[in-house]
Amino acid sequence: MVRLPDRSGTRSPRRPGGPRARLTSERAHGAHRRRTARTPGSAATRHGRQSGATDQGRLAEFRSALTGRSIARQVFVFQVVIVLLLVVAAVVALYLQVRHDSTQEARNRSVAVAESFANAPGTREALSSPDPTAILQPRAEAARKATGVDFIVVMNTDGIRYTHPKPNRIGKKFVGTIEPALAGKTVVEEINGTIGRLVQAVVPIKDPEGKVVGLVSAGITTENVGGAANRQLPLVLVAAAVGLALATGGTALVSRRLLRQTHGLGPHEMTRMYEHHDAVLHAVREGVLIASGEGRLLLANDEAHRLLDLPADAEGRHVLDLDLPPDTADLLASGRVATDEVHLVKDRLLAVNQRPTDVQGGPPGSVATLRDSTELRALSGRAETARERLNMLYDAGVGIGTSLDVARTAQELADLAVPRFADFTTVDLFDAVLSGGQPEEVTALRRTAFGGIREDAPLYPTGKQIRFVDSSPQASSLRSGQAVLEPDLRRAPGWHAQDLERTAQVVEYGIHSLITVPLRAGTLVLGVVSFWRSQKPEAFDADELALAEELVARAAVSIDNARRYTREHSMAVTLQRSLLPRSLPEQSALDIAYRYLPAQAGVGGDWFDVLPLSGARVALVVGDVVGHGLHAAATMGRLRTAVHNFSALDLPPDELLALLDELVGRIDQDETAEGGTAPVTGATCLYAVYDPVARTCTIARAGHPPPALVRPDGTVEFPDVPAGPPLGLGGLPFETADLALEEGSRLVLYTDGLVEDRERDIDEGLELLRGTLERAGTSPEETCQIVLDSLLPTRPSDDVALIVARTEALADDRIAEWDVPNDPAAVGEVRAAVTRQLARWGLEELEFTTELVLSELVTNAIRYGADPIHVRVLYDRTLICEVFDSSSTSPHLRYAAMTDEGGRGLFLVAQLAERWGTRYTPKGKVIWAEQPLP
Repeated sequence: MVRLPDRSGTRSPRRPGGPRARLTSERAHGAHRRRTARTPGSAATRHGRQSGATDQGRLAEFRSALTGRSIARQVFVFQVVIVLLLVVAAVVALYLQVRHDSTQEARNRSVAVAESFANAPGTREALSSPDPTAILQPRAEAARKATGVDFIVVMNTDGIRYTHPKPNRIGKKFVGTIEPALAGKTVVEEINGTIGRLVQAVVPIKDPEGKVVGLVSAGITTENVGGAANRQLPLVLVAAAVGLALATGGTALVSRRLLRQTHGLGPHEMTRMYEHHDAVLHAVREGVLIASGEGRLLLANDEAHRLLDLPADAEGRHVLDLDLPPDTADLLASGRVATDEVHLVKDRLLAVNQRPTDVQGGPPGSVATLRDSTELRALSGRAETARERLNMLYDAGVGIGTSLDVARTAQELADLAVPRFADFTTVDLFDAVLSGGQPEEVTALRRTAFGGIREDAPLYPTGKQIRFVDSSPQASSLRSGQAVLEPDLRRAPGWHAQDLERTAQVVEYGIHSLITVPLRAGTLVLGVVSFWRSQKPEAFDADELALAEELVARAAVSIDNARRYTREHSMAVTLQRSLLPRSLPEQSALDIAYRYLPAQAGVGGDWFDVLPLSGARVALVVGDVVGHGLHAAATMGRLRTAVHNFSALDLPPDELLALLDELVGRIDQDETAEGGTAPVTGATCLYAVYDPVARTCTIARAGHPPPALVRPDGTVEFPDVPAGPPLGLGGLPFETADLALEEGSRLVLYTDGLVEDRERDIDEGLELLRGTLERAGTSPEETCQIVLDSLLPTRPSDDVALIVARTEALADDRIAEWDVPNDPAAVGEVRAAVTRQLARWGLEELEFTTELVLSELVTNAIRYGADPIHVRVLYDRTLICEVFDSSSTSPHLRYAAMTDEGGRGLFLVAQLAERWGTRYTPKGKVIWAEQPLP
């Protein structure tokens, strides 16, 4: 039965009779069975549908029906409401009647008692006695008890009580209306007294002349009068409850009978059932046939008549006599279950569904539905094709361009198209595109990606450089910017001209159709995509050409994005590589190994440096600029250059970091003042200076991770170096830490990318680094490799800079020192001592220049400096002469005039020495000069 939930509840004017009426009854039975079967939690209901069901199952079925919107329930509720209204009306009427009778009885009794006592013998005479209360109080109490009233009060004409049930109220004024009684009338009134709601009567006491000489009041509460009636009320309620129970039981029996007759249907459902019957017969565009168990046609709607071309008198005839195709007639006569069986009836393809009607206890027979699927088959095929194409385009949007790699993006396009669209797909790009450059049409293309259902296709392999001839479809696509369709490659001379031998192999292999689409990104043509078909015998058509263009257009955007990223990444890498040290300077203080690994996501701002200083000292620098890209790389270059310049001044680590901090602050100010979009620079830095003579290392850091120190015995520690703020914050000083390092110690400097990532915090990373260093070898190279292999993931998300420096010490026999008195005559002694020392070192060739350099430096110290004066000569990769004094005055190089007596000493030193300079110490300054060894 077809449901039309939006139809109104009015009854259809058509009333089917005969077989149709029986059909309606059978459908009602079926609807009731289906409805009860869907009732949740009713296991007894399911048993009630079977033969031999228990009484409990039938009761559950009855309750289920009554809880719905059925006619039986409505009748039941209506009758119960009527009985309840009758009971309530009877109780209310009884209550009102009792109340009225109680009030009337109280009025009559109070008046009668008051008049009787007022007219009783001796009452009038007692009022004139000296003590009326002594006479009247006993009489009033006796009369009150005898009559059952609540009080009898005798009072004078002023309302002063002579009697009262409560003696303490005698002598007080009466509460009530007495004015009419003083006029000779009887007063009856209802008041709320202290003992409840009561009725009291006031009557006059008259003398023989008719004059009122006193008053008598009698009163009684309505509760005392109506007590008997109230005692009868429970009996009335019990009788009402019994009547209600009997009425409910009778109503339930009537409702149950009505329930069986209506099968639990509501009035709207019953009305709609007839409307649905009419709709099935006349409105739906689906044929409906009902056949009996003997195979006779009981009902056929209008659509069934049209689809099967049935005669007008078909109903009542056997289905085998209706001139239907044999297979269709046999199906309808058999009554077997069928689902979407397609039968050819004349020129129509009909989808037939058939189900028996006696599955749930109904009458024997079957119901069949017919649907014309002739046009639907064609439409569904086209709709399925369109859906597949839309799905492929959607998958292209989410599956192509998952990375910013040109070759990988091209391969994603090839993998997506095979085998859903083509049997083979090739992507050819200009070489410049692969490296991130602008494509040039005069250059050859390179086969970048290949996808196919088989690997042995005779197409150009991946990596092959191809130059298409002008007549080929690929060249036409590149030249015109439009897709080209070659439906039959056997008849495509322009394509055969590309490579006669290979194209013959392709045709022999079975590839017969081709679509070429240029990869266009705006005005740029990046390459060409070719789609090849072999297994499907049909050639590509115009619709598939349009699909190929849409597919390639989406992929072109991703490939162009990857090209742009490759170009920017290459520029940033080139810039970064140019800014990082290409080789380490020669020095003897440290044996150094280093590693620099850029992040996979982009170029970062990590850097390191090794800077030789005066006095055989070496400075190690590790820094990190926050962020990635060109801005971070450029900022890193500026900071590295600044460190080079500041280190030339021989500044202590804390002072050098302070200057860097000021520089980063100025960079941020310049960006803000110019309205730049670059983010505020954030950078960290660690600066360490190692002295191989003193075997000490002075370290300062600005927000950078602490260094690791591996002692010669293999123990690992993280020295307590004060952690200053990151560069650029300003306002806070930096502090240094001095470490005493034995020869053979390893100092490990790194950036945070080594010990910190998204999956672990820095504390966990430091512990992993400690454990790795404990088992690493003594060689700096071996230590670098083990650390990287143990701590870094396959694709690090941040740059990593790592330096491992093993300390060396300058031997004592390569150090010569002298204290010089503040006397010009001591210069000669220094020259003689240096000459002897150079002879011991085998550096006789440097005696003259060394004597001259030291003479000038010591003379300047004696003349312009202050005590103490100290000379030190170091034999390292160069010969280093150092003169210490306690003055902070720095000499300056200048050109002396012809008439000047002095001023040529430093000029001579600068000419003879390879390098010279001044560095300051907490106790003064050092002037040094280096000479290359012979």
